Formats: sequence, structure tokens, C-alpha cells
Amino acid sequence: MRIKAIIVAGGHGSRLYPFTRYTHKTLLPLHRRPVIDYALGTIRRAGITDITIIGNRFIGQIAQHVGVGLPGENIHYVIEEKPIGVQHALNLARPHTQNCRLLIYFSDNITTAEISADADRFRNSETPPGCILLAREVDNPQCFGVAILNEKGELSDVVEKPDDPPSNIAIGGIYLYDERFWQLLDRVVEMKEGDVSITDVNRLYVEEGMAELRILEDETWLDCGTPDALLEAAIMAEGGLLNPEPCNFREGDAGLDY
Repeated sequence: MRIKAIIVAGGHGSRLYPFTRYTHKTLLPLHRRPVIDYALGTIRRAGITDITIIGNRFIGQIAQHVGVGLPGENIHYVIEEKPIGVQHALNLARPHTQNCRLLIYFSDNITTAEISADADRFRNSETPPGCILLAREVDNPQCFGVAILNEKGELSDVVEKPDDPPSNIAIGGIYLYDERFWQLLDRVVEMKEGDVSITDVNRLYVEEGMAELRILEDETWLDCGTPDALLEAAIMAEGGLLNPEPCNFREGDAGLDY
């Protein structure tokens, strides 16, 4: 079954003021390339060619940079006029991403991890494979969705931004879902009052025993939503530790202006 990607690039980017008063946070530079190129590189190396980008009022700037994408790609752009929650943002991409498996990628996240093997497994599974939640150990788990592990070290639940974190294993930013994602999101909306987070959907997969936790070890994962993290990522990019390129990149490909 085909996998499509959603890049969530909405919000105000307030942690990066004043720069994000004039451009989108994904267009800020990591050495010689903007942040979004590194997210696109990860997605493209996984063989995903249908990508929907959700952006704020600067979506036109993103579209000017990414354009129609590489040959063979389908790039869709949708605007989030007001940042009123993850559920609302994701639903903007829904018309382009039904009846398929999904990679949901929150644009702040830059990683050296590769997801091509995971994507191949999802693509080739004859039955719905559930979800894969990428995770890593962090010093501030209260800022993330946090994994709860049982006595065997298996994922038993996920809690969103807890005051007293049950572990330091953060889940957040890059997810693979089977074709039931929208159905489960709708179920959460029916069950829950107030804001709906992506953690709520993850918990349904966990309850079904259909969630796989992939904890990164040697790979790096940075949230580029702050100036300090942006600088750290830029230093890594300069040192060649981050890769913005697809597998078949050719300089001068359509839609890219480097």
C-alpha cells in the first residue's frame, strides 16, 4: 500500500522570534540549506513521493522554495490560517491523504535516523501494520509525549507532557501510521472533550497492541524550534552529519533552488 507524507509546519514559531515574524521557521538556515530540506531529505530517502505540507501565512514562501518537487513527486500545500490544534491542522491535509499509510513529520524535527526500512515494511505489509513511534531519551520529558514501559520494557501507554514523567523516553515529531489513522483520529474526537493531540491517537494503537516503539540510540534527533537547537543543528550540518539529499538528487532538479 502506498505511503504518503504530511509535513506539519504550522504554528507561530514564537520560540524563534523575531526571525519568524518575517519567514517560516522551516526556511531558517541550517548551514547552507533551510530546515525543511532536511525533513524532505528524510522523507524522500524513504521512497515517499506524495507529500502534503501544512503551513501558516508563510506557506507561499515554502511553496516558492520547494516548488513542484522532484520529478515524479506530488507536492500539495495547505494553509493553516489559525493555529488551533493538531487535529485541525492534520484535517487540512486529509483530502490528500485518505486510503493510504501515513508518515506524519513535524517540521521542527531534524534527525540522522533513516526510516526507509520502516517505510518498506509498512509499504509491503498485507495487513494493517499499526504504527511506529520514533522516540529518544531526553533531559526534559515533561515537554513531550512520554512512553510508559511495563516490567518487560514494552510500551504500555503514552502520556502527554506529564508534570511527573514516568520515563525520559520522549515520543514526538515523526510517526508512521497504517491506513486506520483517520478512523482512529475520528474516534478520539468522539470520545474526548477539548483539545485532541496526536498522543491520543497513539494511545489507541497502544491499547490494540499495534504500536511499535523505536528508541533511537546512536542517531541524533534535534528539535530546531529554538535558537540554541538551530545553532547546534547548523554546526552538525556544516560537519556533514545531517543529510538534506534524496537518494537520487541531481543538482538543478525541478522545483529546487539551492
